[in-house]
Amino acid sequence: MGYRTGIAVLVTTLGLVVAGCSGSSDSGIGGTSSSGGVRGEPAYAAALRPVITQLMKDNVIPGAVVVVKSPMRGDWTETFGTRALGTTEPMVVDDYFRIASNTKTMTATVILQLVQEGKLALEDPVAKYLPDVPNGENISIAQLAEMRSGLYSYTADREFNASLDNDPNRVWTPEELLAIAFAHPAQFPPGERFDYCNTNFVLLGLVIEKITKLSAAENFQKRIFEPLALKHTSLPAASDASIPDPHPRGYAFGTNVSTIDTFALPPAEQAAALAGTLEPTDATDESPSWTWTAGGAISTVDDMVTYVKAVVGGGLLDAKTQLVRMDSIQAIDPAKPEVAGYGLGIVRFGQHLFGHDGQIPGFMTFMGHDPDSDLTIVVATNLATVPAGEGSALVLVKGMLPTFYGAFAVPGDPANPGVKASPSSAPATTGR
Repeated sequence: MGYRTGIAVLVTTLGLVVAGCSGSSDSGIGGTSSSGGVRGEPAYAAALRPVITQLMKDNVIPGAVVVVKSPMRGDWTETFGTRALGTTEPMVVDDYFRIASNTKTMTATVILQLVQEGKLALEDPVAKYLPDVPNGENISIAQLAEMRSGLYSYTADREFNASLDNDPNRVWTPEELLAIAFAHPAQFPPGERFDYCNTNFVLLGLVIEKITKLSAAENFQKRIFEPLALKHTSLPAASDASIPDPHPRGYAFGTNVSTIDTFALPPAEQAAALAGTLEPTDATDESPSWTWTAGGAISTVDDMVTYVKAVVGGGLLDAKTQLVRMDSIQAIDPAKPEVAGYGLGIVRFGQHLFGHDGQIPGFMTFMGHDPDSDLTIVVATNLATVPAGEGSALVLVKGMLPTFYGAFAVPGDPANPGVKASPSSAPATTGR
C-alpha cells in the first residue's frame, strides 16, 4: 500500500548497486550550512552538496535537512530548499517533522525495557495481554515487534484508505484500527516470514498501556525522551494534529487509495510532476491518529541524531537486552541477506547502518547509525514519496552513501517492492 508509515528499507529496487556519486545543479535549491561555513566544513560536504541539490531538483523535493556526524571525517549539518511551495522561506535545522515509522523503534524499546524489568517476556503470546487478537495465543510479542506475526495490516484496507482521503481530519482510536485489521484473515502462520504490518505496533502500544497502566505517550516521555533529554520529541494525543513551530509544510503526491499498491505515480503524472504542472497536495495538518504507536511521533533532526545513537548503541537498554535486540535482526529477503534486515523494531540497512525510517503523507525521515565507525546520518524532508515512488529522504540517503562506503548494494523496499528507481545523479552499476 502506498503512503502508510511502512518502512522503505533504504531505496527501492532489490539488488540495485550504486557506485560513486557526482553531480552539479543550477536548480537554485541550494543549501544553508550549519557546520561552520565552507571554510570550516568537512571535505565531503563539498561533494555531497551538489549531489543532494541535484537529487532534490530531479525528484521535486521541496526541502530537506541533512545531518552527518562522523568522528573520523567531521560533522556536517545543512538545510536545502524551502519550507513551503511557492515561497523562498528556507528550511531551518530546528524544524519539527512527523517522523512516522521511526516511532516503531520507541514502541519496541519500551517493550524491551519491560522485558528487562521482568514484566513480560518476548515469548509471551499476545493473547496473554490482549485476548481478542485472532490467533493471539500463537503470536508472540517478539513476532509482533519483528514483523512476523502474519496479521493483516489495517493500512492495506481500501475502505480505510478511502476514509483517510475523504475525511483526513478524522480521529482514529486503536480499537477502530484493530477492528479493520481483524476483519481480514491472517496472511500466513506466525513466524513464517517477514511482512511489514502496522497492526503489530498498535497492538504493542496497547500491551505497553495494559502492563504499565500509563499511556504510551507517558511511557515514551518517562522512559525515552527524558533520559535522553529529547526536548523536541513527543507522541501527541490522537486529537492533536498540530506540529510545533517551526515546521515546514508537508506534501504528498497521489492519494491514499491510489498508493495502496504502489507509491509510483502513473507515467503521465510522473512526467507532469517533474515538469511542474502537477503539484503535490499539502498534507501538513491531516490527522496522524491512525498511526499512533506505529508512527505518530514528532521530532527534530538533532533529537533524532541523539536518539538513533542510543537505539543502536544501547543507551536505553542494558547490555544483555541490547544484544537481544541486535541479534534479533533477520534478513527481510532470505535470498538476499546482505540487502536489509529487520529485528525488534530496528532495521539493518545494507551491512553498516542500523536504525529506521518513516514515511507519512507530508514527511519522510531517515535515521541510521553505524556502530563500527560511529557514523550517524539523519535526513528529513517535507515530501512523502517522489513521483517515481521512492521515499524522498531515501533518495537523498542513496546519493550520500557512496561518499562514506564506496560501492554498495542498495537495499530494497519490502513495503513496495515494485517501485522503480527515481532519477538520480548517481550512476548505477552491477555487483558490489
